Amino acid sequence: MTDLNARAETLRALHSGEMLVLPNVWDAASAEVVAEAGFPAIATASAAVSAMLGHPDGEGAPWREMFAAAGRVARAVSLPVTVDAEAGYGLAPREFVDRLLETGAVGCNLEDTDHRTGKPADADEHAQRLADIRSAATEAGVPIVVNARVDTFLGDRGIPEPERLAEAIRRGRLYREAGADCVYPIGVRRRDDLATLVTELACPVNGNVGEELDLTALRELGVARVSYGPRFYRAALEGFRTAIERL
Repeated sequence: MTDLNARAETLRALHSGEMLVLPNVWDAASAEVVAEAGFPAIATASAAVSAMLGHPDGEGAPWREMFAAAGRVARAVSLPVTVDAEAGYGLAPREFVDRLLETGAVGCNLEDTDHRTGKPADADEHAQRLADIRSAATEAGVPIVVNARVDTFLGDRGIPEPERLAEAIRRGRLYREAGADCVYPIGVRRRDDLATLVTELACPVNGNVGEELDLTALRELGVARVSYGPRFYRAALEGFRTAIERL
C-alpha cells in the first residue's frame, strides 16, 4: 500500500510542470517498450486492450478481463500506471477502487458516456459518481489519480456542435469539483476550443494531438497531459499486416 501511495503521488505530480506525454499501451510488452524509452508513467487505452482481447470498445469486454490485462501491464513495469477504465463498468465505487488497486494501477480514466444508450450520462449523476469514487479511494488509503473524460466533442453523442464547448466546460467544472485531478475533453480538434477549455477549467487538462494540435501547440496552450488512445496499437497492427502481406 505504501508503494501504491508513492506511485499515486508521483503520477499526480506529473500533471504539473513539464507536459506529461502518455503513448498508450495495450499489454505488458508494449508497456515495457514505453518504459524503456524513458517515459515517466504508463497509460492503457481501452480500445486497444479490448481489441487485443477480442471484444469491441465501449465496455464490450468483461471488466475482469480488462482489469486482468491492466494487472499484467502494472507488473511489467516499475512506473505509475493509469488505466482507461471506460465508464467504470457499472461497479460500485468502493468495488471499482479495490479492483483497480488490485491490478497495481494508481490512476484511471472515467468517461461520461452511458454505454447502455451511447449518449452522455447525466452530468450531475456522473459528478456524484466521481465524488463517491474519490471518497472510496480515500477510505482505501490510496489517492488514485482520476482523469475525468468529457465526451461532448464526440460526434455520435448527440450534442449539437455549437453547444459542445459550453457543455464541456460545464461538465468539466462539475467533475473537477467532484474530485477529478484532470479533465479530458476528448475529440477537441480546434486550437481555439482547447485554449478556451484550458482557461475556463483552470485545472490540468488532457489533450490529444491533431491537425491543429501537435505537441508544441499543446505545450504552448498549457495542456498538462497528452494521450494517444489506440493510435499506436493500430499502427503496430498495420505494420504486422504489411509484413504478413509481404511474406
